[in-house]
Amino acid sequence: MLSWSLTFFVLAVIAAIFGFAGIATAAAGIAKILFVVFLVLFIGSFFFRAAGRADRVLDRNM
Repeated sequence: MLSWSLTFFVLAVIAAIFGFAGIATAAAGIAKILFVVFLVLFIGSFFFRAAGRADRVLDRNM
C-alpha cells in the first residue's frame, strides 16, 4: 500500500510541475485537475494504510 501512496505522490508532483509551472500551457487545466486528484488519492491511501496498521495492532493486543 505504501508503494501506491508514493506512486500517487510522484504523479501529483509531476502534474503540479506541468500545471503550475506553465510547461504545458495547452494542458495546464487538465494537469491542475490531475494534481488535485492524485493528491487526494495519495492522502487517502496514506491514511487507509495508517488505519489498517492501527487495526492490526489492536487485534494483537486482544
